[in-house]
Amino acid sequence: MQNIGRMKPTPVLSLLLFLLPRPAAAQDVPVRRDTVVLPAIVVTAPRLTIPLTDDPAAIKVVGSEQLDLPRGIAVDEAMMLVPGIRVENQADGKRVHLESRGQGILAETGIRGIGILLDGLPLNDPTGFAPDLYDIDWPTVSQVEVQRGPAGSLYGGGSAAGVINITTADGAAAPAHGDLSSTYGSNGFWRGSAEMGGTLGDVNYRMSYTHNTGDGYRVHTAFHGDNLYFKAHWSPSASLHLTPILGYTTYFNQNAEGLNLTWLAQDRRQANPDALTYNEYQDTKRVVGGVVGTWDLGGAQSISGDVFLRHTAWRESVPSSVDHRSMDSPGATLQYTIERATGALQHHLSVGTDLQWQSIDDYTHANLGGAVEGPDKLSDQTFGQSGAGVFALDRVDLSRQWGVMLNVRYDYVGNKLTDHLKSGGVDLSGNANFWAWTVRGGLTWNPTPALSFYGNVGQGFLPPATEELSANPDRIGGFNQNLKAATSLGAEVGARGAVGTVVFDVGAFRLNTDNDFDRYRVASRPLETFYRNAGSSRRYGVEASVAWAPVSPLLLRLAYTWSDFKYTNSVSAYGDVNGHWLPNSPEHRLVADGAYTIGPATVGLTSETVSRWYVDPSNAASVEGYTLLHARLAWRVNVGRTRAAITAEVRNIFAVQYMGYTEPDPDGNSYQPAAEREVFVGFVLGK
Repeated sequence: MQNIGRMKPTPVLSLLLFLLPRPAAAQDVPVRRDTVVLPAIVVTAPRLTIPLTDDPAAIKVVGSEQLDLPRGIAVDEAMMLVPGIRVENQADGKRVHLESRGQGILAETGIRGIGILLDGLPLNDPTGFAPDLYDIDWPTVSQVEVQRGPAGSLYGGGSAAGVINITTADGAAAPAHGDLSSTYGSNGFWRGSAEMGGTLGDVNYRMSYTHNTGDGYRVHTAFHGDNLYFKAHWSPSASLHLTPILGYTTYFNQNAEGLNLTWLAQDRRQANPDALTYNEYQDTKRVVGGVVGTWDLGGAQSISGDVFLRHTAWRESVPSSVDHRSMDSPGATLQYTIERATGALQHHLSVGTDLQWQSIDDYTHANLGGAVEGPDKLSDQTFGQSGAGVFALDRVDLSRQWGVMLNVRYDYVGNKLTDHLKSGGVDLSGNANFWAWTVRGGLTWNPTPALSFYGNVGQGFLPPATEELSANPDRIGGFNQNLKAATSLGAEVGARGAVGTVVFDVGAFRLNTDNDFDRYRVASRPLETFYRNAGSSRRYGVEASVAWAPVSPLLLRLAYTWSDFKYTNSVSAYGDVNGHWLPNSPEHRLVADGAYTIGPATVGLTSETVSRWYVDPSNAASVEGYTLLHARLAWRVNVGRTRAAITAEVRNIFAVQYMGYTEPDPDGNSYQPAAEREVFVGFVLGK
């Protein structure tokens, strides 16, 4: 067995609780220090506005303080203390791989199986695929709700592995207030942000702009991007609340691709030679506009919904071709909610529909080298996609201590391809349609204000996304007609509670999946990646988080994930893999951190430990685990009547060499090293 890495996890570092340079998020400390209570947190990810203690699901709320990090450009920082979620930032920028309970490990160009909402608007397309998270300007985010486990009955095919509900900050109470921040750091990193917001009459508004750029850790991983975002809350009447949203995103990143073992031994920072020869990159430009609203009908009834339009211009250079796509994605949601008592039972009933469409104009030219395009088109086609889902859910309060939640949903996803090229006289036009019913039932028991138990059983539905469908192994262009939708059935139990100044959340789950997707190559087109249904898997796991404030200046937190993910009845590109571990799925992950505040200063350290994992389904190669140590400092000062802060961070203090990401590639170019020691300094003015 081949093992890559230079530092194994050490028990001492794995168990340390280190300091973190920020106060706790809202959910991490009790409301009062002298009594035992659970935090009063309200969540909206379950499509109902309910207390967290009434949600029968594993859900973690990340507060604004936890998001206030010096670097602040990618989701890996925000998800550091969320068990069950793994983010691999192999490019040292905003392009990442995001997994929830091992689902999403095969996605190359976006997020698979996780529903993503930004201020109420979905980022997923009709197939459930979120192409990236470039739209999220992390310095402006105030809260993130992370619900793990199958949520197909809530949000359809895009949420087979869970939901991430992201909310940005509102404007200030004053008519106008501005903030400035900037961070400089290793590998040519720079981020600059400006925000302005306030309240004028019945309108609360906020607008922001952020630019980020960097050279990346490896050769050919440079990136730069912009986020321009406007959000307002307008209440034309006491019963009607509207939130118009307008966003503009650009992001360009070079793609160094993975290394094989020979190249890795020569120089871990080099790019794959093909990446340089063909100048591999991705370039995204996107505009989105939408309105989210609620209308109080009286009598404990309300209507909520949204309408949006997203336009994306996307280009990617890979060794085989340069792909151009123009995507228009309109959508709308309508939901009716009523609260009614039936005898001793209190119902919170909601019914609604999600509608999305997408039109993709797609064409490719041969890559002659350096991303220079050949004169003839390899493919020229249009995708027409639609997604329609209808759902019903009811949260029933059986008593002051007991409650149940029942969800049911039907989804239809349609894909139509029109072949404009008809190369060789062959028309590759066709259809690929998928549909499914999904249900979920959950139970909560709150025996005391300080203790809550939950459990649920739910289904997931994951149709092939545009990327899988358009990778046709038979010809260049057309759909891969052999793909089926993946399905899942999951069950989980857990407990949330508070004992003195200790707050905990622990849960265990089992997840069975069918028709998992697998990546493979064909001999006639060795530079391209294709997908097929590989079989089934079963996954066990335990997820736990603890926060403890032994004295008022000190906060200690810990997040632990145990994962046992293995194939069952599966045949992949590596043959029979029954009983093998899923690739890129470490068995153990532990993050321990803390914060100590001394007057205007907050100092801290964070320990991050990940155990060994396998590179591909054959389980013939693995990479060693690692333990990283990070340090932070924040110093708050007043400049006249303006608040300011100076921040500093050292990531990977001991310069551990480790793998940021491994790909299950049959060609062996699987290894993508992550950054060693990095230093970042910055300032915040106005917050």
